[in-house]
Amino acid sequence: MGTDVIVVGAGVIGLSTAIRLAESGATVRVWAAEPPAETTSAVAAALWGPDFADPGRAWAYATGPELTRLAADPATGVRLCRGTQSSDIQSEPPPWVDRLPDVRMLEPGELAPGMLVGLRTTVPIVDMPRYLDYLTARLDVEIEIRRIASLAEPAAEAPVVVNCTGVGARELTGDEGLRPWWGQHVVVANPGLDEFYIEAVRGHEWAGFFPHGDVVVLGGVSRPDVWDRTPDPLVAAGIVARCAAIDARLADAPVVGHRVGLRPWRASPRLERERLGDAAVVHNYGHGGMGVSHSWGSADAVVALV
Repeated sequence: MGTDVIVVGAGVIGLSTAIRLAESGATVRVWAAEPPAETTSAVAAALWGPDFADPGRAWAYATGPELTRLAADPATGVRLCRGTQSSDIQSEPPPWVDRLPDVRMLEPGELAPGMLVGLRTTVPIVDMPRYLDYLTARLDVEIEIRRIASLAEPAAEAPVVVNCTGVGARELTGDEGLRPWWGQHVVVANPGLDEFYIEAVRGHEWAGFFPHGDVVVLGGVSRPDVWDRTPDPLVAAGIVARCAAIDARLADAPVVGHRVGLRPWRASPRLERERLGDAAVVHNYGHGGMGVSHSWGSADAVVALV
C-alpha cells in the first residue's frame, strides 16, 4: 500500500494532524528530526486557553471540547483543573471570557500585585510527556527519525506533505517571519498544589505553575531569537521566586528538572496549501505558545485542505 501523506514533525501539532489524517482513512507516515519526547511540545506546561484572534481563536474553540473529552481518561495525561488566570495588560475581562466554564471574576483584593484583572475557571491542563506518549500510541505509526534539508525529500515519496516542523520551518521554507521564542520551565516536587496559576503580562517574565501529579511545572519566560536550548540557572531562580511569591509552598520545593524549548512564533500561524512539483504541501506551523490549544482545530483544518 502506498503512502498518501507524509507529516513532517512529531510535536503536538504534527502528531494531532497525523492522527486526524490517519483516522480519516489516509495512509500516513511521520518523519521527524527528533522524537516527541525531545520536541518543544514536551517542554510545555500546558494549559488550554482561547486565542484573541482568528484563525487561532477558531482552532482553540475546536480544541477545548476535544481535550475536555480526553480528560475523562487518566491515561491521556489530560485533566480538568481549577485555577486562576490574571493579567496586567487590561482591566476588563478578556472578550472570550464567556467561553470559559465555571468562571468567577476576582475582586480587586484577590489580585496578585500588579495584576489588573483576574478570573477563576476550570479548564484542561496537560501533562505533556504523558500526552505525547498517548498521541504516539493512538497514531500507531512508527515515527521515522530523519532530518531533512528540503521538503522536496518527502514530496518525492508521497503526493501530500504536511509541514509541522515548528521553528524548523524557518530553514525549510525560508520564512523569516518565523522566530524562536526561547522558554524555560522549572519542574519541582509537588508540595501539595492542586490548582494552576497563570499570568498574561506585557513583559517577557511572568509567574505560572501547573500541578501534574507528583510534580509542578513552573514558568515562565520568553526570549525572542534565542536558539540555545541550555537551561539558564539565573532564569530558573527568577521563575521559582516569582511563583513562590504567589504560593509560598513553592519556595522550598525540591527541583527535579529543567526544560527548555523554542516556541515557533509568527505574527499569524501559517496553515495553507501550495504545490511543490507534483506534490501538495500543507503548512501547519507558527503557533507560538498556543500549540496545544490550537492542535486539534488546526489538524481538522489540515484534513479539510488535504
